[in-house]
Amino acid sequence: MKINISILSAAISLLLFSSCGTQNKGVVKKSTRSEVILKSPNNHYAYNFKINEEANTATYTIKYKGKDIIAPSGLGFEIEGVSIGGKVKIEATEKTSVSTTWKPVYGEKNEYPDIYEETLISLSGNNAMFNLRVRVYNEGVAFRYEFSKNQSKIQINKELTEFSLAHDAQVWKASRAQKPIVKTPISKIRGAVERPLLVELSDSLFVAIGEAALVDYARMKLTNNPEKSGTLVSELSSDVIKDKPFNTPWRFIMASEKPGEILENNFLVLNLNEENKLKDTSWIRPGKIIRESTLTTKGGMACVDFAVKHNLQFIEFDAGWYGKENDEASDATTITIDSERSNGPLDLLGVIEYAKSNNIGVVLYVNRRALEKQLDDILPLLSSWGVSGLKYGFVNVGSQEWTSWLHDAVRKAADYKMMVDIHDEYRPTGYSRTYPNLMTQEGIRGDEEAPKNSMVLNTLFTRMIAGAGDQTNCYFATRVEERMSSHASQLAKAVCIYSPWQFLYWYDRPEGSDADGPGAGDTKSFIQEVPELAFYDALPTVWDDTKIIDGYPGEFGIVARRNGNDWFLGALTGDKGRKLDIALGFLDQGKTYEATIYSDDENSQTITKVKIDKKSVKSSDTINYEVLKQNGLAIHFRAL
Repeated sequence: MKINISILSAAISLLLFSSCGTQNKGVVKKSTRSEVILKSPNNHYAYNFKINEEANTATYTIKYKGKDIIAPSGLGFEIEGVSIGGKVKIEATEKTSVSTTWKPVYGEKNEYPDIYEETLISLSGNNAMFNLRVRVYNEGVAFRYEFSKNQSKIQINKELTEFSLAHDAQVWKASRAQKPIVKTPISKIRGAVERPLLVELSDSLFVAIGEAALVDYARMKLTNNPEKSGTLVSELSSDVIKDKPFNTPWRFIMASEKPGEILENNFLVLNLNEENKLKDTSWIRPGKIIRESTLTTKGGMACVDFAVKHNLQFIEFDAGWYGKENDEASDATTITIDSERSNGPLDLLGVIEYAKSNNIGVVLYVNRRALEKQLDDILPLLSSWGVSGLKYGFVNVGSQEWTSWLHDAVRKAADYKMMVDIHDEYRPTGYSRTYPNLMTQEGIRGDEEAPKNSMVLNTLFTRMIAGAGDQTNCYFATRVEERMSSHASQLAKAVCIYSPWQFLYWYDRPEGSDADGPGAGDTKSFIQEVPELAFYDALPTVWDDTKIIDGYPGEFGIVARRNGNDWFLGALTGDKGRKLDIALGFLDQGKTYEATIYSDDENSQTITKVKIDKKSVKSSDTINYEVLKQNGLAIHFRAL
């Protein structure tokens, strides 16, 4: 609400919105104050909203455990055709307390707490246009603008929300969703950077800034405010045009002494979204996937057989099954092989039927060009074929128009009981809570980019705050040893990087497939039946509990997840080796577990150089391993 920053800046509205889905709803109180303070239920966070009546400006600040994490920061917009007039004041406040839990269709936990204090701040003044709703959770702080006046049209040209941080703060930035994530001084940010943005204020204080519930608005990124050292400001990817009352997406701030705690609390993003809209979710099926890249009947049948043998739930046919994906003339209602990708033949309907008879689902990739032209034809047709879901390819993202289109396409897919994986630059903001057929998405520098562990560790502690990420794991591709890390790392990544749809064999082809076709990629041989594939075979993709044991971006990370009675642990090292002392306190007390430990060992007799050890452990034990740089450790704990 930065009243004096621009002659186009908006004042703030008088009208109130009612709270939804709350407990202990408070009464609306008229106010003569110029300040509102909210504290989290555990008193760790304090949010302070204040009006400077002399300057006619409004700012907010946030403290975490008594420490300043957001210094006075401006709020507001530049709005087409609106000029400032008159004073702004707090007209009324409406307080609400919520303490509840909810169960997701799937997730990193089987139940999430939803506990917060909320205040709707209603302000008045000439040209008043919006209110401010603030929620303070135990996990962080969130606020959004609520435009409550009826109007024929409103056009937001800029959002002026600021996040004022320490001028010497360090951030992990990426200019785009799939670009490298690099640690840099906040003062060195040039251009817009992605959210969520992890910030290190000191060696014992971290902050994450992000966006939740982006559905039909323009995407927010963050840029430097050249007039204020250490201050970031929202940058929208397009104008926003609305013709009726609406709410903006939430802007959230989380803090902790360790980056792992912020990651473990990432369900805050889901909490800020609307509840599940789907009455029937029985058809929604998480699982593991092998990509069929040769686009042949032979390859498809081989992938189905491999999926059955190795406890996978899906196969996916990638681009090229309906023609050249980038050709506007390609037709996704036909099965027309791109000759540059495959020598064929492909009996896709026959493969789908064979997969169905083996309880294996089929996912098809469809590029945005076909989606934009044919979505309403594709969905009923592919549903009639028995297709389980789609991977939406190279979709447009960022602007209000394409953000709205994409989420509409997710809703339309749900009408036909189709699950969705979104390819490329889309980063989640929690919409999978509202439409859980949105299984996963890229927006991640996955194995297609051949990242080293150090980059994966940056991804883990930054991008994964936003939600599930399609890492496109591979195992036997030559890039693993030549350009990336190690095979034990590949096992560990499937635990560390959460995704309800987990691709485990992106560049890998099973025995019986086509080894030499155009889709062979950098895999020069078939999948080998090495012993450690038992880890993938047993691995779930959704969890009853998740613990981020320890870690630091780029350096190391240890993640433990539980499904039923079993725990799975993944650990990665970056540019330096590290002795990992892993306390097993997350295991159930009083139980004994068989720990199967997969580690990198150059003396191993297998082609992947993975060593397998077994030992009996309890929650009071500690596992100690020397892990070399760019290596990993994966453990399956079976309750005895």
